Amino acid sequence: MVTLSVVALMLATLFAGAALYITLVEHPARLTLADAPLLAQWRPSYKRALPIQAGLAVAGGIAGLAVWSVTRDWRWLAGAVALLANWPFTLLVIMPVNKRLLALSADEAGAESRSMLGRWGGLHNVRSVLGAVAALLFAAGIVAG
Repeated sequence: MVTLSVVALMLATLFAGAALYITLVEHPARLTLADAPLLAQWRPSYKRALPIQAGLAVAGGIAGLAVWSVTRDWRWLAGAVALLANWPFTLLVIMPVNKRLLALSADEAGAESRSMLGRWGGLHNVRSVLGAVAALLFAAGIVAG
């Protein structure tokens, strides 16, 4: 079980690190660009990050649930729920913004796309918090175990 708990922690930490990098470094830097380059840079970044972050959230959440099923330690369940919560949050809250941004052409970049990307950044912050909470809970579960 120790190995699976370390794997769960590793996956949660990788998710949190990727999300926090976007929140603290990439997106603020991107927002310094003019409107058209801002939108143009966000598109490939989003498309490359999607499978990585989605996969880490699912794999880490499943690993956390597996550890919880053996240990019954609430920290593993809570951490798994936090990681897996990224999926419905992304699909229900962030995805409508993503779809609107992806539908805009480069010629349509302007105040509206900049505003949407500002909103996207705020929404992405939630994903960073969920990942960090999961990683901290998993680490606490290892320490307590």
